[in-house]
This record gives sequence, structure tokens and C-alpha cells, in this order.
Amino acid sequence: MIAGVLPPIRQWLAERGSGFTVIGVAGAQGSGKSTLVRELAAQLTIEGLRVAALSLDDLYLPRHARQDLGRLVHPLFVTRGVPGTHDVALGLATITALARGEAVRLPRFDKGRDDRVPESEWPTAEAETQVLLFEGWCLGAAPQPEGALTNPVNALEAAEDPAGIWRRHANTALAVDYPVLWQQIDRLIFLGAPDWSVVADWREQQEADLRQTAAGAMTPAQVERFIQHYERLTRWMLEELPGRTDLTVRLGPNRKILPLT
Repeated sequence: MIAGVLPPIRQWLAERGSGFTVIGVAGAQGSGKSTLVRELAAQLTIEGLRVAALSLDDLYLPRHARQDLGRLVHPLFVTRGVPGTHDVALGLATITALARGEAVRLPRFDKGRDDRVPESEWPTAEAETQVLLFEGWCLGAAPQPEGALTNPVNALEAAEDPAGIWRRHANTALAVDYPVLWQQIDRLIFLGAPDWSVVADWREQQEADLRQTAAGAMTPAQVERFIQHYERLTRWMLEELPGRTDLTVRLGPNRKILPLT
């Protein structure tokens, strides 16, 4: 994957000259976003660039804020994941400060505690950072048409969001709050899974690996419920996003890269 995406990235950076560049990497859970960004950061650093990395996951609202959303809007918002559970303002402030050439603390979220890491423990991106690698599962996503929200897409929506309050609120957040953050992305790469069933398998594989090494990993039943929070928007992105990206990397079921488009 590195060999496939490095040439266009180098071309994009050459076109930008010395300007600050945000390269987004979108893709479903388990598609390899974090690994790709880590390897890209290492390679671009070797090539002499000042690089920082930020994950959309690190912009999740603190647990108390999501609990407030769960109480005031819908209980499903307690679970991090869908649009509406991120601190868009924090992401925008972080990126704009980097664009000004400032040294910036990069937000971090502890998924084990399901809460934000104290700011004193955030790493710092150096001043005059040239490239920000920004990755996230729903990066660049567009809202769904209203008619697509009527029927539930899975058992979670049918049982816990029968009136569509949760999914409509998330869709509105995606339409109203997130575009200003997406607009900071200069070039967007999309890691496209074959279909939703493969994404579900990938997410279970991730958690199975965690069960071998970490306490508190989810059981298969918990994983099945958890990923249903992401299913609607993931399916929509697989359908809609490839036509709007700068580079789509098609993946096979084993994450083998198919011909680039």
C-alpha cells in the first residue's frame, strides 16, 4: 500500500511547494488506516519533511459530554463513533494552528478508558510542520438523503432507534458541523473495502487480536453490536465516497490492494 500511495503523495506535495498540506486517509474499521499513516509518517520524515499525524478518533468528545448527549438527544450517543460524537472545534483549532506554523499539542483519546487523555499528556507537533496525515473512518463523508434514513439498516437501529432520532441527528451533524473540518483536507485517500460484511470480519479480527494481549477486549457479541453503530455510514461511504476522492485504494477481502484508480 505504501508503494502505491507514495508516488501520488509526493506529486501532491511537489505541487503545493513549501505550503502546509493536510492529507486525509479515510476507510472503514480494520482497513489499515492507522498502519498506513504510521508508515507514511516514517517514510516522509526520512525524506526530510516535518510530519504530524492526527486521528479523528482522538477528537471524540469526553465521556461526560457524550453522556449529556445520551440524556438530552438519544441514548446511543453515549457510544463514540458516529458524527455528533466528535469535537469538531478542537480538530479545526488544531489544524489551523498547524497551518499557522505553530507548535501544537495533538489531542489523544484513550479507548480503554473511553475518555480523552489529559491535555498535559498530549504529544506536541513541532513548529513549521509541513504535512499533517489526518485519518478517520468517516473522513470526508457526506450526509445521506433524507429518504435513506427512514428504514433501519440493522437490528440495533430497529430496536434502539425505531423513530430514527439518533440516525437523523448524526446525519444533521454531518451536514452542518463537519464540512468545515473536511474543508481543511487538501487531498483525500479512501481505502475502500469490498463490502460491509468484510468490514465486520476485519473489526472482529482486530478485537480477537486484542483478546490475546489486552484486558477489556470486547467479546464477539459485543463487537457485533458495536459495529452496527458504524454500519449505516460505512455502507453509504462505500457507495458514494469513491467518486469524490483524490485517490481510491480498492482492497480485497484479505486487504490485498486491487488496481489503483
